[in-house]
Amino acid sequence: MNLQQTISPVDGSIYVERPYASPAVISATLDRARAAQAIWKSTSLAERAAIAHKFCDALLARAHEIGLEICWQMGRPIAQAPNEARTGVERARFMIDEAEAGLASHDPGPKPGFKRYIKREPLGVVYVIAPWNYPILTTVNSVIPAIMAGNAVVLKHSPQTPLVAERFAECFAEAGLPKGVFQVLHLTHEDAEGLIRDSRVNHVAFTGSVATGHKVQRAAAERFISVGLELGGKDPGYVRADADVAFAVENLIDGAFFNSGQCCCGIERLYLHEAVYDEFIERAVAMANGYRLGDPTRQDTNLGPVVNTRAAEFIRGQVAEAVAEGARTLVDTSRFELDRPGSTYVAPQILVDVNHSMRVMTEETFGPIVGVMKVRSDAEALRLMNDTPYGLTAAIFTRDAEAAETLGEQIETGTVFLNRCDALDPALPWVGVKDSGRGYTLSRWGYETLTRPKAFHLRLPE
Repeated sequence: MNLQQTISPVDGSIYVERPYASPAVISATLDRARAAQAIWKSTSLAERAAIAHKFCDALLARAHEIGLEICWQMGRPIAQAPNEARTGVERARFMIDEAEAGLASHDPGPKPGFKRYIKREPLGVVYVIAPWNYPILTTVNSVIPAIMAGNAVVLKHSPQTPLVAERFAECFAEAGLPKGVFQVLHLTHEDAEGLIRDSRVNHVAFTGSVATGHKVQRAAAERFISVGLELGGKDPGYVRADADVAFAVENLIDGAFFNSGQCCCGIERLYLHEAVYDEFIERAVAMANGYRLGDPTRQDTNLGPVVNTRAAEFIRGQVAEAVAEGARTLVDTSRFELDRPGSTYVAPQILVDVNHSMRVMTEETFGPIVGVMKVRSDAEALRLMNDTPYGLTAAIFTRDAEAAETLGEQIETGTVFLNRCDALDPALPWVGVKDSGRGYTLSRWGYETLTRPKAFHLRLPE
């Protein structure tokens, strides 16, 4: 039997095995989704909300158990992993409560002799392709609003975190969601792409790499369906001369190294005004040296392995290439015993004397590495922040909020942060520009991508 295997980055063992869905199973799943959605779209918003809140209750009750599974599947420290379920529930509940506003009908105003309004109609079957790095949060972004909008969902999770998909199915079943409204498939790459071309799928929500995003877009281009793409980033942080340096270091270094740097909106580039450069570097190196790289199943570990050896060697390769081109490393990685060739454990690293000719400053790293450059002005920082094919988030640290807003208006990005980074507010749309994607999730605007407007233009009887 052809099996999907999840190799744990913790110790290299096979943690999960699942058979890939057969063509017959795939077809039956899509048929069930179509049939279930035809009924589900007629349920009231209150009924959908009641079931979705019960799903949240069920997920929250399993937070620690799911956290341990996430730890073994993708390596996040157990001290941090259970919080993803809790944060995911908070985000889900916000989106449930926001559904009324996001799905509200619109009245364009009076017209004598006519009744006019615009409804939001569900798209049908939404195919969600979710990633491993934040396996609950990224899934919530699409699944909860899709179901609240009256769609059915077929979820294909990353082969690195398949148990998260199964947990979602388990919690929806416990909540009383009608069969067929939410289903899970474990798919080969070929079958995953094939679903995009299937006429029974009406929308694709993909979160992952830019390269795979292009494949999704090409497959969907053969059909007239909508696609949401949440892709990669090379997100910058800029520390102005007036910033609280200690506060900036605490937030930006955490934003670079949390989850072993495996976050699409993690900080991968830093631009420091020359007035604060030396102090920032001194504090940042001290903070980096304080990380505890180790077995993520231990409570005292705060930096776990990256997802696999291939990713680890890619990260090490970027650093080695930068050093060969003139960069300097500031963290002595020899003190991190588990960081060695062939290991999934990668020590945190700060690189200086870098420039934009180096891949480490232009190509997504997805690891606990950050490159740092000194700048002399806002104008120089702005030019460098925009010198990228990505545009997901940008973080500015300063005591001058007005200056930050002025600068933020000129940054080519989806979200501008002031004195924070690497965070999502579900009240705001999560959107990327350039190679960071298309479409958006979260907030009431996120419901627009999972519905279509339907206009009613009614001449009233005299």
